[in-house]
Amino acid sequence: MEDRWIKECLRQAKRAFDSGEVPVGAVVVKDGKVIAKAHNRVESLRDPTAHAELLAIKKALKKLNQKYLHGCTMYVSLEPCAMCAYALVLVRIDKVVFLAQDERAGAVMSQYNLLDDLSFNHRVKWVYKPLEPAKLMLKEFFKGLR
Repeated sequence: MEDRWIKECLRQAKRAFDSGEVPVGAVVVKDGKVIAKAHNRVESLRDPTAHAELLAIKKALKKLNQKYLHGCTMYVSLEPCAMCAYALVLVRIDKVVFLAQDERAGAVMSQYNLLDDLSFNHRVKWVYKPLEPAKLMLKEFFKGLR
């Protein structure tokens, strides 16, 4: 099952890549079903907060008609930044699985460890599941910008 969600996460990242966005895709799963999916849209929306994670969170909340995402897992192609990591805490998602580290801005294990911070009112379980295609897509995207 998890492979199916990871593939969808990578499809979303590819959509971002194809539209000139940083290739990050996110999928929210609850009870074995995808309830939301999104990709980065920072450039197209001219909104620096339009990260895949935040867009997927908003869609999931709307679909469930709730303010929290209890019982949900997010699959995301890149380690969440500080904004997205804290958003995962705020919406009380159960777990996040990410496929590539963000050595510059990662807020789960690379630069910061926000999801392990005991002072927050909710703990998000996290899993780093390295996947070469996610890393390669990011490398290719940034190589093209130089």
